[in-house]
Amino acid sequence: MKIFSKEQIYAGDKLTAKKQQISSTDLMERAGTQIFNWMHMRMQGAQVPIHVFCGIGNNGGDGLVLARHLITHGYNVNTFIINCSDKRSKDFLINYDRIKNVTKKWPVLLSCAEDFPEINPDDIIVDAVFGIGLNRPVDEWVKNLFKHFRASKAFTLAIDIPSGLFPDKAIEDEDAVVWAGFTLSFASPKLVFFLPETAKYTVQWEVLDIGLDQEFLFTTETEVELIGKHEVLPNYIPREKFSHKGQFGHTLIIGGSYGKIGAVTLASRAALSAGAGLISAFVPKCGYTPLQASFPEAMVITDTNEEKITSISFAIEPTVIGLGIGVGTDTDTIKAFEAFLKTNKAPLVIDADGINILSKKKTLLKLLPEATVLTPHPKELERLIGTWKDDFDKLKKVKTFSKKHKLIIIIKGANTITVFEDKLYVNTTGNPGLSTAGSGDVLTGIITGLISQNYHPLTATIFGVYLHGKSADIAIEDFGYQSLIASHVIDYLGEAYLDLFKQPEQPPQQNPEGGNEQ
Repeated sequence: MKIFSKEQIYAGDKLTAKKQQISSTDLMERAGTQIFNWMHMRMQGAQVPIHVFCGIGNNGGDGLVLARHLITHGYNVNTFIINCSDKRSKDFLINYDRIKNVTKKWPVLLSCAEDFPEINPDDIIVDAVFGIGLNRPVDEWVKNLFKHFRASKAFTLAIDIPSGLFPDKAIEDEDAVVWAGFTLSFASPKLVFFLPETAKYTVQWEVLDIGLDQEFLFTTETEVELIGKHEVLPNYIPREKFSHKGQFGHTLIIGGSYGKIGAVTLASRAALSAGAGLISAFVPKCGYTPLQASFPEAMVITDTNEEKITSISFAIEPTVIGLGIGVGTDTDTIKAFEAFLKTNKAPLVIDADGINILSKKKTLLKLLPEATVLTPHPKELERLIGTWKDDFDKLKKVKTFSKKHKLIIIIKGANTITVFEDKLYVNTTGNPGLSTAGSGDVLTGIITGLISQNYHPLTATIFGVYLHGKSADIAIEDFGYQSLIASHVIDYLGEAYLDLFKQPEQPPQQNPEGGNEQ
């Protein structure tokens, strides 16, 4: 799913009105009606008090359309106008007149001088105050109104975006934003729904189709894409009946040090479970017996050193190499890392201490093959690119870093984001159970295993992040968040693959004589 910028949404609105030969008022009517349909289907006429708060721009106009339809369908509606400026949009004014024609209970004009209306915990608030066009901090009295919403504990439904939230920049005051239980977003979700600092302002969201021009939706390139099953499935490479392991590549995992051989084991197992044809692990001598005993499918190559990697040398020709897991940052290891990079020609996935070594010695970045994948956790990312002020600053710095070095960077989080140059891919799978030791090693292994099968590194990263999260989503059904461990994610990878091809369950059909058809 594409995530459109606010500029693209505005362009889509104008193009739709032109191509469909409708006015902007007609488009607003369509949007407000869709919100009403969403509510009406769920409420079925229930007489819960609904408080619709409208700004004086187009978002407020959407709210007035909604309120009018709620009133004409017999709902218990109170409509309020946030009278915070003299600049009313044309379509707002048209719908302000229309609502006064269907009820004697005209919208109440609120200003800083008036008391806020009473809202009970069992009521419903509809937030139609500000839309994506907000470009300044809200007035103090409006901020107090938003705090009043939150203090009421009433369910809050936001139209398009929670008011006070900017679609393309950070906020400075969390009290100046509506905290929504649900947001109905037009055309596409907003990037801020998926960023750590701003996702909290809407618990859930859903996209409403308001009939924007289909050609515009399909052909417009966006900077951000939301990744789910439908986005990754077309990239899946099926296997032929007479295929053999040699066709799926030879993955090499280089890493480990005394006490950290488990990281290499997890990454190696994950690579093979993701579909690599062969797997070898390069470890210090102390890792030989643990790996051979715990993971018999792996071939093991050892360093001359007992406890750490000091010289990377192997006779095989790997298809792809996963590098840095549990390797440490000893001086001899850094020297071995640099010597290896100077001669390496294979695609790379670099994690953990491999990234820390790059951070310590940034001149090594120029030795990385184009489209090398880096999988840092937040602190490793900070060491690599420096500190950031907010999530948008972080995205900007990662994009700049990616473009400069032609690298693929993963920003791990509840919605992990894959960054390649100016493009962002926001993942939708995964859960808090992944907050456990070794889950990052598993992700590195999965991505490496996919590249081994001839997936392009960017595709492998997007697909790997999806499978990693989906496997965890399936596994928590058996283990819950607290008891999920990294090995479970590997164990459920097969089910994550199978889930790609599952069709949604259909509700049973009613037969004419009553009862359900089997």
